[in-house]
Amino acid sequence: VQLVESGGGLVQSGGSLRLSCAASGFTFRRYAMSWYRQAPGKERELVAVITSSGGTTNYVDSVKGRFTISRDNAKSTVYLEMNSLKLEDTAVYYCHRDFGDYWGQGTQVTVSS
Repeated sequence: VQLVESGGGLVQSGGSLRLSCAASGFTFRRYAMSWYRQAPGKERELVAVITSSGGTTNYVDSVKGRFTISRDNAKSTVYLEMNSLKLEDTAVYYCHRDFGDYWGQGTQVTVSS
């Protein structure tokens, strides 16, 4: 199992970024996927979850209405579209497969004022 995140970077407050997580080594369409984040000095937190079909999504309250998780099972990729970014969204963002507890290496998102 391999999960590789990309798309992080430096963005101004109010801006947007789209994270991608390319999965390999397993049958992607069979598994729910999640995005987590960890800010400096804080615990890792669940940001968004999407079911295997993509039909159901859930978000932490702090990102509802701003972030959108989606997936393309044909490309074995899960995305996190982040809009109206705030300073407090600064963190390392991780892709995760719950079953088996697999993690990507993370991608840094930094929001500046």
